[in-house]
Amino acid sequence: MSRVVERSTPSRLRIGVVGCGLVAQVMHLHYLGELHDRFEVAALCDLAPEALDHAGRLFPTARRFSDWRAVVAEPLDAVLILTPGSHAPVAIAAAEAGLHVFVEKPMCFSVDEGREMIAAAERAEVRLMVGYMKRYDPAYEDLQTRLVPGEIRLARVTTLESPLEPYVQHYPLQRASLDADLLAELIADDDRRVTAAIGSDDPVVRRAYRAVLLDSMVHELNAVRGLLGEPTELRFADIWGDADGITATLAFGETQCVFMWVDLPGIARYEQELAFYAPDERLTLAFPSPFLRSMPTRLVLEGGQPGTPSAWKTVKTVSYDEAFKRELVEFHTCVVDDREPRTPGTDALRDIALTQAIVRCRLEGRPIESPTQDARVEDRPLH
Repeated sequence: MSRVVERSTPSRLRIGVVGCGLVAQVMHLHYLGELHDRFEVAALCDLAPEALDHAGRLFPTARRFSDWRAVVAEPLDAVLILTPGSHAPVAIAAAEAGLHVFVEKPMCFSVDEGREMIAAAERAEVRLMVGYMKRYDPAYEDLQTRLVPGEIRLARVTTLESPLEPYVQHYPLQRASLDADLLAELIADDDRRVTAAIGSDDPVVRRAYRAVLLDSMVHELNAVRGLLGEPTELRFADIWGDADGITATLAFGETQCVFMWVDLPGIARYEQELAFYAPDERLTLAFPSPFLRSMPTRLVLEGGQPGTPSAWKTVKTVSYDEAFKRELVEFHTCVVDDREPRTPGTDALRDIALTQAIVRCRLEGRPIESPTQDARVEDRPLH
C-alpha cells in the first residue's frame, strides 16, 4: 500500500544515497559535497562495508545502513539510487514512502519494471528523474540550440569503449568485495530480470543486453532521442563477437542514424562521437571519458562555401562545468520548484523499450516500426 507523506519542500533537501560504489565515489558523492547548500546527505547505504565506510568518512553525520529498506523509512525528502542492478524495487518503495527519486541509468531492466516505477511516483506525486548526465552537458545543450532535426540527413554515433581503470585510478576509491552467497543472489536476480525483459537464453544476446545496451548504449540512445525525437523505425540490429560490438540502424523520419559500439580492451583511450550531417553543415559532439571530472566535451562545427575550396572548422569548448553536477542541480530544482525534470522516468522508459527492441530486431531479423511506442504512457493505464 502506497502512502503519501505530507511535508513542505525545504530548499535544502535531506537525501539518502543507496549505493556507494564506483559512480558514487567518482562523481555523485564528490558533487553532493560541493552542493552542500542544496543537499544534506542524511543516510548512506551499501552492501559492502568498505564502500559504506568510505562514504561515511565523507559525510560523517549521515546514518549508515546495509539495507535500503531502512533508508526509505528515514525522514528524508529524496533518495539517490546508484546501485548497479535494477533500480525498480528501491525506487518503487521510496516513492511509496513519499520520497522523490533520482536513479542512475539504466532506469530499470524492462518496460514492465519502468511502468511500475512511474505508476508509484505518480500515485505518490513525487518526482522520478533518471541520471542521463550527457543531457546536462553544456556542449550538448549548445548543440540543441543549433541542430534542426528536419534538416539532418545522417546521424552517426560511434563509441569506442576502453578499460576504465586509467580514468579512475587517480581517485581515492574504496573497492569492495561481497560475500559469495550474496553476490550469487544478486547475479541470480539480474538474470531473472534479463529473462523477463528479452526472453532469450542466448548468452551473447543476454550479455549484450545487460552489459552493453543497458550499461552503456542507453546513454547514446537517450542523447540522440533528446535531439531528434522518437525513431520511426529500427531497421537493423546486430550483435557480434562475444558481445564485443553492437550495430543498429534507425530512421528518425527522413534522418538515417547509425549506432556503432565496440569494445577495444587493448586501447587505453575512450572515444565517443555524436555526429550530425546536414546539407550545409556538420555538427559533432566529442565526449571524453565519463569518469573524468570537468573534462569538457568538444563541439565541432564545420561548413564551407559550396563550389569553392573555401571551408571552415571551429572546435568549441562551451564550458568546464561538470554534467554530473549539473544534473544534481536539476534534480534539486525540479523537486523544490515542483516541476518535471528534463530526464523524467517517462522519457527514460522509451530508452528501455528501444534496448528491448534492438534485441528483438536482432533475434527476429526484421525491422521494427516505432520501436519506442511500447513505452508510451499516455495511452495505457498506470494505476
